[in-house]
Parts: sequence; C-alpha cells; structure tokens
Amino acid sequence: MKQLALAASMLLTATTSIAADADPDMLKVALLPDENASQIIKRNQPLKSYLENKLGKDIELIVTTDYSSMIEAMRFGRIDMAYFGPLSYVLAKTKSEIEPFAALVKDGKPTYRSVVIANADAGIESYEDIDGKKMAYGDRASTSSHLIPKSILQQKGLTAKTDYEEHFLGSHDAVAVNVANGNADAGGLSEVIFNSLLSRGLIDKADIKVVGYSKDYPQYPWAMRSDLNDELKQKIKAAFINLDDPEVLKNFKAEGFAAVTDADYDVIREMGSLLKLDLAKM
Repeated sequence: MKQLALAASMLLTATTSIAADADPDMLKVALLPDENASQIIKRNQPLKSYLENKLGKDIELIVTTDYSSMIEAMRFGRIDMAYFGPLSYVLAKTKSEIEPFAALVKDGKPTYRSVVIANADAGIESYEDIDGKKMAYGDRASTSSHLIPKSILQQKGLTAKTDYEEHFLGSHDAVAVNVANGNADAGGLSEVIFNSLLSRGLIDKADIKVVGYSKDYPQYPWAMRSDLNDELKQKIKAAFINLDDPEVLKNFKAEGFAAVTDADYDVIREMGSLLKLDLAKM
C-alpha cells in the first residue's frame, strides 16, 4: 500500500515541463480509487495483460491516493488513460484535454444507480428520516457516493450541514462498513459495489437497510488524453468496444463496453448546477 501511495506521489510531483508523448511505449492506466488500492491493482491484472496484447505496448496500472490526485495526474499528462466516475470525469474535463470513449454495459445498458443505505437500528425508514442524522459519503468527487445521493436528499428538502451531518470517508466500502457498524446512520454508494460487498461478506445484510435507489445515470467512462496519436486512440477504443474477455469483464461486473461521448455526461453537469457546485473549483 505504501509503495502505491509513493508511486502516486512521485507521479504528481514529477516535473511538468516535459510534453506528454503522443505514442508512448508504455501507457499509464489509472483506475478509480474507490476501494482498497492493492486489491484494485491485483484484480485488474487480466486487464493489463489484455491491453498489452491488443495494443502492443507495456501497461502500467496506477491507483492514485484519491480522486483529486487522479484528476491532477490527467491534467498534467502523467497518465494516458483513466477509468473515471461520471463526476470525476466531468471535473477532469474542466482541467484537461481528454475524451471519453467507452462505458461498461450491465443488464444491457450503459447506466447504473446509486443506493442510499441506513444502519438497521438507526430508525430510518425514508429519506426524510435522515434529517438530523449522520450521513456518510465517499470521495467529494464521487458521483454515486456523493453527487447522486446528495441530490436525492436535496430533492427531499434536506440540505447538507443544515439538516444533517455530512462525513466524507473516501471510498464506497468505507461508507458501507461505517453504516453497518453504526458509526454513520446512513450513506450513499454505488449499487454495484454495495451488492459486491454483500456477496463477499464484507458487510452483513442484517446490519443494513436499503432506503432507496436513484434513477439511472450514465456509467463510469474510460477517457484518454486527446493528444494521443489518432491511430493509437482508435486502437484503444476498439480494444474496449470489442472486449469479450470473461476475466476482464468479471472484474468490472460488466457484459461489455459501449461507445460514449462527452455529451452523455451533461446530465452530471446539470446535477452539479442543481447542487450549486462550482465544478471547475472542486
């Protein structure tokens, strides 16, 4: 874990004076830091092997310390490709020349939901019952563990810091664990990650109550530097759109990947506006 953090630190403190290579021999691929970093790297070895085979390049998998450091790494060209959450992609887009090219497909569609959960003994039966309680979020730049659940509560008349306490715990699994053990009364996270934590026995279903689910939102996008060689960009996009390797897809809990464009994420920008978030300054 220390080695991963050190690698991320070195990545961010390296000089910015060197222009990023348009056709590098090694592609630095960043994965979303929404769970334990060492486990993310370990689980994505099949992806590394697949991309090396399809692209004919070395692949370095990177997990930064948090969402903001991942955005900054992309901003300064220190990573070539990244798996963003919808909000972290939108934030990165305000600061760097990047383009989304693929999003995972599950249940036949490239969308997903957030879930708001509560501790079983917290006395929460509805969103309105979160009034006066402790609400856990993941990273500030997380869509499904911050932006979406916060917007749900806002629509129910509940404002953070005024009607309930908000606590940022950094990751989806931290949200679920802290709600399960009673350190937080309620929390928001990705439905997919929540179901995974339950199936893996990392939280006990008896300790958790589902308060509700969000509507569908565009899935987590893969994005790459816009200044990469055009031929390389086409090869990268094709590698994902045509991906049918069961080991790789199993880790993403996906059936495949579909092409996406920047316009698909306008709904996230609109939600940020609803919450009066200055996306350029987050």
